[in-house]
Amino acid sequence: MRIVVKIGTSTLAHPTDHLNIRRVEALCKVMSDIKNAGHELILVSSGAIGMGVGKLGLRQRPADIPTKQAAAAVGQCELMYFYDKIFGEYHHTVAQLLITGDDTKNERRHANFINTLNRLLELGALPILNENDTVATEEIVIGDNDTLAAIVAQSIGADLLILLSDIDGLYTADPHTHPDAQLLHRITRLDDSVRQLAGVSSSRQGTGGMVTKLRAAEICLSCGCDMVIANGNDPENLYRILDGQNIGTTFTREE
Repeated sequence: MRIVVKIGTSTLAHPTDHLNIRRVEALCKVMSDIKNAGHELILVSSGAIGMGVGKLGLRQRPADIPTKQAAAAVGQCELMYFYDKIFGEYHHTVAQLLITGDDTKNERRHANFINTLNRLLELGALPILNENDTVATEEIVIGDNDTLAAIVAQSIGADLLILLSDIDGLYTADPHTHPDAQLLHRITRLDDSVRQLAGVSSSRQGTGGMVTKLRAAEICLSCGCDMVIANGNDPENLYRILDGQNIGTTFTREE
């Protein structure tokens, strides 16, 4: 299988904005094992700005663009250092791709992007993608890594997109305020009743929420790629998803 895994900031980092080393190490170990089993893997990783905030000792996440971009520049180094180190321990070579909206909208640049990704997979590398927050502006921004991950999955013909976050999946209501809310395990059609279940991000650290995840699901369903929203706090959920267990919420056209 060709699998895209997107990891959100709240999964990667503690509330202090410093890296959750134990969880990241566990995630990299599981992904390395999945790759060893013969699957092609692409990682879309959030966390650059958050890592930069922690590394620079800022008291809070910046609101102005220049400081966000500065934090991203520092944090991206931190992220890739850890990924390179940990995946290297399991004998996997990582590659970094930082892209903007232009790389997905401009036909020539999009073709180059797809060719690079496919060649990296042919060479056995593990591509790690993030939006290029250091140069992205309002005109060329993608906006969130849920959408980026779905665009990547669509572009390279992935079989599965897994969004790892701090939530278990899509519920019938907000589980924080409705204790009787039920987790929806399987959705085969995105209609208005499903869209109305989306709320806002519950995480101070992340930029997305259920709205962006449903947007990603719409992109995936349009190209025949299944998508799963699952809790990244337990890295072994990745194994369970590939084993066909009812983990999180699966979006699929299969009835």
